Amino acid sequence: MVRAILSRRLSRPPAVLGALVVFTALISGVFPAAAGRALAQSGPDSPALIAAQQEAMKRLAFMDGVWRGPAWTIIHTGDRHEVIQTERIGPFLGGAVKVIEGRGYDAQGEVSFNALGIVSYNPQDRSYTMRSYALGHSGDFPVNLTGDGFTWEIPAGSMTIRYTAVVKDGKWKEVGHRIVPGQEPVQFFEMNLERVGDTDWPGAGAIPPR
Repeated sequence: MVRAILSRRLSRPPAVLGALVVFTALISGVFPAAAGRALAQSGPDSPALIAAQQEAMKRLAFMDGVWRGPAWTIIHTGDRHEVIQTERIGPFLGGAVKVIEGRGYDAQGEVSFNALGIVSYNPQDRSYTMRSYALGHSGDFPVNLTGDGFTWEIPAGSMTIRYTAVVKDGKWKEVGHRIVPGQEPVQFFEMNLERVGDTDWPGAGAIPPR
């Protein structure tokens, strides 16, 4: 990577190069004190940011644990596909982010759907975002907390995909609608889960120093 930077002209954006220079200096122990002070003065320091993220993530503690239950979705052919859906959810990075893995099992017990989500909080604009990976696609989508759950949306051209979750008393109901301006929302997804236990995932199994 360093050789590529030195041997080529700026093939990466300046911001990316700056981040690489900072990272290289940090791991090699030659980061100048003056540069460190300049970065610290440019905005909130890391401990303050992490503390704000950890505090914001406490509002999502209701998601933690292992969940299981039936789910269905209308696939591209118009057929209804039914699965047993599981979710395992827990804090990571000291509670600064929330990690979610969803798996859908078909009638034969095979995994027919697998997704990963990472929910984070931006203290600057006080917003939650989910980075989602599913079916070969990925994206960042806004998450809005409600009184008894949350919503999140995926823009799809003139259409919006909206998921609405209600989580209370150990039950999680989430529905998905396709929303087109001027038309009634069309439901295409629903899952009804029950909390079946705790989990130490994904924080467990960290590599010790020796």
